[in-house]
Amino acid sequence: MTLIIRDQLVNPPTWFLSFRDLTLYCHVFLHDDIVIESEDPDPYYRWMRARGGMDFVEDFVRPGAEDGLRLDVEPNYPRSIITDRIAPENVHHLITRIRGLRQVA
Repeated sequence: MTLIIRDQLVNPPTWFLSFRDLTLYCHVFLHDDIVIESEDPDPYYRWMRARGGMDFVEDFVRPGAEDGLRLDVEPNYPRSIITDRIAPENVHHLITRIRGLRQVA
């Protein structure tokens, strides 16, 4: 399955280590292909690459170009998990919701 993460969730107030924890878990244990959805991927790629954020991210895609489960800041698509950040206090909850929606799919 593909996990699509909205580019805004890479920025603060997201904790970058929590972003890496989430992508590590989804890549290794759930075998998800992880992509970042962005209109302008270049600044995100440069920022993430320098911090090791591309280790478990496959690619960048344009909004709406990929089908899959989404982490987003607003409900633009079906099968979206809405959150305002990825942080230590919500990583477990996000993983639980991702696992739950995978079983529905």
